[in-house]
Amino acid sequence: MTEQFHDTTLSDQALDQIFREARSYNGWHDKEVSEGQIKAIYELLKMGPTSANQQPGRFIWCKSQDAKDRLAGHADEGNKEKVKTAPVCVIIGYDTEFHDQLPWLFPHADAKSWFEGDKEKRQTNAFRNSALQGAYLMIAARALGLDCGPMSGVDLDAVTKDFFADEPNYKADWICSIGYGDKSTIFERSPRPDFDKFNSIA
Repeated sequence: MTEQFHDTTLSDQALDQIFREARSYNGWHDKEVSEGQIKAIYELLKMGPTSANQQPGRFIWCKSQDAKDRLAGHADEGNKEKVKTAPVCVIIGYDTEFHDQLPWLFPHADAKSWFEGDKEKRQTNAFRNSALQGAYLMIAARALGLDCGPMSGVDLDAVTKDFFADEPNYKADWICSIGYGDKSTIFERSPRPDFDKFNSIA
């Protein structure tokens, strides 16, 4: 049987929604993001590739006002309202002991042994691959018709102590508000470099 190869491109409308017209929002319309939508985002983001299927990302979806207020208490002054008023604000963290899950996540090899006894290697891999998962999260949210407001202006140590207190190997890395963005709250798009500025083909 002849193998069939895909030769498909997303529509311009889809590419605009995910990339070209998507923006980082500072304010939100008063419209709920449901638990079903949150789970749909995760079901997509988990499919993005990570090294040896490490899946080190750990996510706390702050949906209740109490959780958002707690999180806002650790944010820089300019970010507090962005957190409080968003339908959902997710903490993107990572597990530095992710390798304990590799026997079932990556059963093709003894991948757990690759990381045992090497905290620096685990930290590097957890940080890199959870950052990838955070990017997949934003792409998934946008693909599902939602807007994002990523933020690093937050006391990450305080967030880790507050929200990951029961998980000593988890660390918060950044946060992202999710909802239906209010276009009146965004700046004009900042410049984006042409290909030749920061790229070369070897």
